[in-house]
Amino acid sequence: MGWTIPTTQLAALAAVTFVSVDTIRRLIRNRVERKGCPLPPGPTPLPFLGSVLSVNTEEPFRSYTEWRAKYGDIMYIQLLDMDVVVLNSPSVASDLLEKRSQTYSDRPFIATVNPYGHDSNFAFANYGEHWKLCRRIFHQTFRADAVVSFHPMQLRKARQMILNVMDDPSDYTSHYSTFAAAVTMCSIYDYDPSPRNDQMVSIINNFIEASVPALMPEKAVLLKVFPFLLHIPEWLPGSWMKREARVARELGAKMVEAPYQYIQKRIQSKEDVNPSMVSDHITHMEKLDGSHRSEYEKALKQTSSTAFLGSVETTISLLTTFTLAMVKNPRIWKRAQAEIDTIVGADSLPEFGDRSSLPYADAILRETLRWQPPVPLGAPHTARTSDIYNGLYIPKGATVFGNIWAMSRDETRYPNAEQFLPERFLDSGGMLTDDIPDLVFGFGRRVCPGRHAADASLWIAMVTMLATLDFGHAKDVDGKDIAFEVKYMNGMARHPLAFPCCITPRPHISKASLEQALTK
Repeated sequence: MGWTIPTTQLAALAAVTFVSVDTIRRLIRNRVERKGCPLPPGPTPLPFLGSVLSVNTEEPFRSYTEWRAKYGDIMYIQLLDMDVVVLNSPSVASDLLEKRSQTYSDRPFIATVNPYGHDSNFAFANYGEHWKLCRRIFHQTFRADAVVSFHPMQLRKARQMILNVMDDPSDYTSHYSTFAAAVTMCSIYDYDPSPRNDQMVSIINNFIEASVPALMPEKAVLLKVFPFLLHIPEWLPGSWMKREARVARELGAKMVEAPYQYIQKRIQSKEDVNPSMVSDHITHMEKLDGSHRSEYEKALKQTSSTAFLGSVETTISLLTTFTLAMVKNPRIWKRAQAEIDTIVGADSLPEFGDRSSLPYADAILRETLRWQPPVPLGAPHTARTSDIYNGLYIPKGATVFGNIWAMSRDETRYPNAEQFLPERFLDSGGMLTDDIPDLVFGFGRRVCPGRHAADASLWIAMVTMLATLDFGHAKDVDGKDIAFEVKYMNGMARHPLAFPCCITPRPHISKASLEQALTK
C-alpha cells in the first residue's frame, strides 16, 4: 500500500511548517523595503495560513471579485507563503502590467512545472533571452498580417465542423475539439488530424490529462515544501508523486517531439509542404551555425507545443460557451441569421470578406469573450523587484493577477453584466463600438501572441454556425424543454460541461450544399 494521507491534508500540514519560517522572513524583508508605505488593502490574514481558508479554491476569481467592493481595484492577499496582488480594473492592470512591464513580465515559481514536463511550455518561462526568442518565433507566424494566410484553411475547417455536427449533434463538444485541434495543427505543423481518435492529438491530450492537475496549488505547494519526494525510490511508500511526474514528463517529451519530427521528415523527403510555423522556421534554421541552431531548434519546439496547449482548450471553451448562450437566447441567433441572410444571402455561406458587414455577428463574439472568459484570472505575473504604486507597497516576488472576471463584471462598463447581451457592443446605429474586450488575452509583454489567429478561428466558426444551424433546448418525451444546471470545469481553461441541447440544420441548409462548398 502507498501513502494514504490525502494530498490536500499533507499539503496543509507541510505548509504550516514551511510558512511559519517564511512568514517571519517576509515580515523582516518587507519592513526594510516598505519605507512606510502600506500593502494594498485586503482581508486580514490568519497567522501562517493567511486568507487561504477564505478563498474559493475551485474558483478564486469569484472571491477576489466579491472582495473588490470592500478593498478596491488593487488588493493584497496572503495565501500560505505567497504574496498575492490582485488587480481588479483595466486601468490598474494597464498601469502595472503594461506601463511597468519591465517589472511585471516574469512568471512565479511553480514547483511542479518542470518535473511534470511543462518546462516545454514557454508560457511558464521567466522573462529573458530564451523567452524573447520563443516570442519572436511565435510572432513571425501569428502576427496580425501573417495569419491572413490561414484564413482559407480556417474556413474549410469551420465548414467541416458543421458537417460533423449535422452527423452527430449530440457530440458537439467533440466536434469543437476536432475543429480547434485541426486549425492549430495545420497552422503549426501542416498536420491535418483525422476527425476521431487521431494518434497525434491523443499524444497531446494524454500529456494534458497527466500533467495539468499537477499545476493545481495543492500539489505545487506540496512539492515546494518537500522537494525530496521526486528523489525517493519508487518502491517506497509516498513515491506516487515521483511516478506521476515521470509519466507526465515522458508524455511531455513525446508531445514535443512527435509532431515536430513528422514535419521535419516531410521536409527532408522533399514533400510539398504548406506554410506553417515549424516548416517556415526549419527552413530559416538551416542557415544558422551549430550553437545558434541548437538554441533555435529548442525554442521552435517549445513554441510549437505551447501554441497547441494555449489555443485548443480556450477555443473549445469559447465555442461551448457560445452554444450555451445561443440555446438560452434564441432571439440572438435569429437576429444574427437575419443579418447574415440579408448581407451574405440565404443560399451562400459567410466568408472572411463579409466580416466588416456583419456587425451583430461580431458583437456576439465580443460578448462571448466578455461573458465567460476562459481564463478568468489570466496567467499569473510576478514582481521582479519591489514596487510602489499610488503609495502602496508591492513586495518583490509577489504573484500578480489581472482579475479579468472582475473587469468583465464591472456594472459601470457592462450593465446587467451577468446577462448575455451582444447589443452592448453596438452603437445606436447598429455599428460596432470601440469597446473590444481584448483583456481576455492578457496584458503587457505577456499578452497572448496567438490572439489574432484565435479571433479569426472563433469568428469564422461562430458565423458559420449561425448561418447554418438553429439552437434550442432538448425536449423530453412530452415535448417539454429539458431543464439543466450549467456546470463548469476548471482546468487549463474554464469551460461549461456538455449540456443537453438541440442543434439542427436550418431548413434550407443541406449536407450536400456544405459538401459542395468544401470542394470549391
